[in-house]
Amino acid sequence: MKKEENTISAERFLKLEQELAIYKKMMGDASDIMSAQDVTEYPIFVAHQQTMEIGLLIAEKGKVKGNWNIHATTLEEMVYKQIIKQENIEEFKGVYKDPQNHICVFVLSELGAQFVFLQR
Repeated sequence: MKKEENTISAERFLKLEQELAIYKKMMGDASDIMSAQDVTEYPIFVAHQQTMEIGLLIAEKGKVKGNWNIHATTLEEMVYKQIIKQENIEEFKGVYKDPQNHICVFVLSELGAQFVFLQR
């Protein structure tokens, strides 16, 4: 993939960061639990506005403030479901940021699918 296909504009990122800010504590707490219980070293959260079957639903739009559904999942599940290809695991691990300081979010929106890292 070309780099420009894999990035979002700074303006869109700031808007997305504002929209997801209300979920940060919830995602951070879930990340800490996943790490503490040795579920994974790579917690990932999926933010979407449609129906999706992955991980555990931790926030459902309409039942919480905000317009996003949030699922907690792992690198391992994303590889199993072929969202991340086997040959891309090491590359993903190389860009993955410390979960103590960042939250990895796989965002599915009208702009497509993007991984973003939100500062905790």
